[in-house]
Amino acid sequence: MKAIVLAAGEGTRIRPLSASTPKPMLPVADRPLVAHTVDAAVDAGADEIVLVVGYEADTVRDYFGSHYRDVPVSYALQEEQAGTAHAVNAAQDHLEGPFVVLNGDNLYDPDSIADLFAAAPAICAVEVDAPSNYGVLSTTDGVVTDIVEKPPDPPTNLANAGAYAFPAEAAEWLDVPPSERGEHEITDVVANVIEEYSVTPVTLDRWMDVGRPWELLEANEWKLGDLERRIDGAVHETAHLEGDVVVEEGATVRPGVVIEGPVLIRSGASVGPNAYVRGATLIDEGATVGHSVEVKNSVLSPGATVSHLSYVGDSILGREVNFGAGTNVANLRHDDADVRFTVKGERVSTGRRKFGVVVGDGAKTGINSSLSPGLKLGSGATTLPGETVSRDR
Repeated sequence: MKAIVLAAGEGTRIRPLSASTPKPMLPVADRPLVAHTVDAAVDAGADEIVLVVGYEADTVRDYFGSHYRDVPVSYALQEEQAGTAHAVNAAQDHLEGPFVVLNGDNLYDPDSIADLFAAAPAICAVEVDAPSNYGVLSTTDGVVTDIVEKPPDPPTNLANAGAYAFPAEAAEWLDVPPSERGEHEITDVVANVIEEYSVTPVTLDRWMDVGRPWELLEANEWKLGDLERRIDGAVHETAHLEGDVVVEEGATVRPGVVIEGPVLIRSGASVGPNAYVRGATLIDEGATVGHSVEVKNSVLSPGATVSHLSYVGDSILGREVNFGAGTNVANLRHDDADVRFTVKGERVSTGRRKFGVVVGDGAKTGINSSLSPGLKLGSGATTLPGETVSRDR
């Protein structure tokens, strides 16, 4: 069984984090988002991984190479992002025999992906409270009979989770006409498979579509929650590490630091002295948390620096971000309402009572900057010393 993993998109809704890094390659715990999907496929028994790439394709190729965990890896280039069927069709030269299609920007519980492989032809679904907001599976006697898009009267509560195990013949059905929104949809291929085969629904125990910045934060909360304590780096004897904390070899935890897990401190990162790190926090490779800094429930991407006497909460900092000393992030509205954030020009609710800032690669703040909840700083953006920033920049 080959696994076709879709990783060609930029991720416009997750900007500015995707300005130079494709969304599937953004960090989730100790690896890129798409690597969790590939690992699930490998664990399920995939004989080969075919990664469909496009935006910043070399970033994906450089990470996975020609083999990943001793499984061969091939690449198919989707030059234009024109829908999911179009993406799978880009891998046509690699399709021999049955194949699985997985989204590289989704998180799946690995056991359910193994069930998907075993049940082929099959489709993954997730139980939802409001199925009329999704494509919904109709089933009869344990067989999928249809997928209905956003039905007013849903036949089930099983939402299509976008993971499919196809028979070999499906490779001949990938050249589907564009839909009303101008994309070549994989659901049209699924409709043909349902007509010709008995398709099994596989219910995911856990699933997540990572499309917007706060969902990347939630993805890290999920995967960091799976950590098991391991201390391989240099930890000063006066530091206090509580719970599931991982300090990778080559990382440094300095005197007086307090860390409350789940926290992952990756190789080359440095924390302290006298810093406080808590919540589900990722301090990625080469990142720096300075003297008397507090970081809570956040992601610091590779090379990010939070200088002394700063606070960062419920935030995502891109690569090589530099927060000047005394930079403080506000992550809670005075009215206690959900924090809102700008996605593709529209201000939308994050659904989170606490959410701080999203900062693009290379942005810098002046000392004593104050950043409002739900703020977006684009790649390379700057603030002045002592400035209060309440609008996206």
